[in-house]
Amino acid sequence: MSRHLHIYEDNPAVARAAAELLLAGMNATPGRYTVALSGGSTPQLLFRLLAGEYRHRIEWSRLELFWGDERCVPHEDPESNYGIARDLLLAQVPIPEDHVHFVACTDDPAAEAERYATVLRDRLPARAGLPRFDLVFLGMGDDGHTASIFPDRLELMESDRLTAAVAHPESGQIRVSLTGPVINNADRVVFLVTGAGKRDRVGDILRHRTGYERYPAAHVAPAKGELHWLLDEAAAAELRDR
Repeated sequence: MSRHLHIYEDNPAVARAAAELLLAGMNATPGRYTVALSGGSTPQLLFRLLAGEYRHRIEWSRLELFWGDERCVPHEDPESNYGIARDLLLAQVPIPEDHVHFVACTDDPAAEAERYATVLRDRLPARAGLPRFDLVFLGMGDDGHTASIFPDRLELMESDRLTAAVAHPESGQIRVSLTGPVINNADRVVFLVTGAGKRDRVGDILRHRTGYERYPAAHVAPAKGELHWLLDEAAAAELRDR
C-alpha cells in the first residue's frame, strides 16, 4: 500500500481534489471505471462539481457507480445517500441507468445486503477472490467509523462477507455497508475528511496514538492499491501541532 496525505484550505478545495483524482483515474484506466460513493457534506460539493464544471470532462458512459454504505430510509428521505447523489448528480448527467447500483433498503436489510453482495460479484472484476473497485470514496465520523463500520462492529473490517446490515450504535438506525476486505481490495481508496470535529480522530489515526486500532478507519489499508487522505486545514490541525 502507498499512503498519500493531502491538506487543503477548506471543504470546497477538498471536493475539487477529489474530482481531480476521479478524473485522473478514469483517464488512466481503459474501459469501465467503477466507483463507490459515500455520503456527507464534502461528497455533496463533489457531486455539484461533477454535474457542473466537470460535466463535459467525464465520459459518463464509462463510469459505473455503487455506494459504500446506505441508510435504510426511503430514497426521498434527506438522509438517503443515493437520494442526495441522484438529485445533485445523477439527474444532471448522461450516465446510463444500468451503471447506477444503489442499495434498495427494504423491510429486510440483511436480505438487501446479500442482494447487493451479488451485484458486486456480478458487476465488478475480481482480485484475490474479492470484487475490486477502481475507486472507493470514504468519509470518517467523529468516532472513527467509516462507511457504516462502527467501533462496536470492528470485526467487519475482516469479515468473510462482502456486505453487512449494521445498526448505528446510538440511534439504532439500520444501514447496509461494504465490509473491510472489499474496501481494502480497491485500487484506490480516498478519505474525504473535513471540519474541526474530526481533528482529534485524524491525529489519533495518522499519528498512531495509543488505542488508534479501535477505530475502523485506521484499518483501511488497500493491500495492492493507494490510500489517499484528503483533509482540510481544520481536520488536519492535529497534524500541524508539534
